[in-house]
Amino acid sequence: MRGRGGWLLAPALLLLAAVFLAPVGMLVPMSFRPYVPLVGITSGVTVRHYARLVTDAYYLEIIARTFGLGLAVTALTLAIGYPVAFFLARTRSRWRGWLTILVVFPLLLNLVVRTFGWIALLAQNGLVNQALVGLGLASGPVKLLFNFAGLLIGLTHIFLPFMILVLVGAIQNIPRDVEDAARVLGASWAGAFLRVTLPLSMPGVIGAAILIFVPTTGDYVTPALVGGTQGSMIANLIEVQFVGAGNWPLGAALSIAGMALVAVIAGLFVTAARAAARAAR
Repeated sequence: MRGRGGWLLAPALLLLAAVFLAPVGMLVPMSFRPYVPLVGITSGVTVRHYARLVTDAYYLEIIARTFGLGLAVTALTLAIGYPVAFFLARTRSRWRGWLTILVVFPLLLNLVVRTFGWIALLAQNGLVNQALVGLGLASGPVKLLFNFAGLLIGLTHIFLPFMILVLVGAIQNIPRDVEDAARVLGASWAGAFLRVTLPLSMPGVIGAAILIFVPTTGDYVTPALVGGTQGSMIANLIEVQFVGAGNWPLGAALSIAGMALVAVIAGLFVTAARAAARAAR
């Protein structure tokens, strides 16, 4: 049976190798090729491109911004999404289905359309600034576009439904009898949540965090439209090197370094998920 199961996985593994492993394998040797301006890619081997990534302040700033934004979006979607997911998982309201549809509805809209919607809302004369000035919370328009704040708002809105949907499934898998038993034994609602529900849902929380963090750090469209030059991330810089500057070796080095850092952080998330699962037992 195990052998048959392996053969069933073969088509998916072949597809993964064709569309992911092969292109990445081509990037690795490319990242070590020398590049001469006005000449192009030359023969030889060099580690200069990787050295630039750890010594040049410009590249270090973009890398730090990318992963800082990924962690911030993950934390913000978790803070907003967990209460919503807990309510949807535990409510017996007849409106639960409609509320779930409201969570899923943004996913039915095109990403570019949603991004342009946030551009209109966050613009200098947009609805958000008009509301801030009208409520007396700001004396004038606040800069919410082409900076870190605009990116954080836009990406949080884009990835929030994924966080909620994953957490709903994780919380629904927690037996209500366990929570009820904690309350019968004298625990308050908050105590039962902190000592029972939250620890048991931690594997789902870590899984959702990985699901949000990885695509956030690789997002290209939203930083290009909302972030501007001050919100460039690794994906935007890679596009500039490959398409604009023609420096394929540096673009390949950026791609490899970005994937390696994402893999390391995702590995830390997985380690934390396993530790949380053991603690919950």
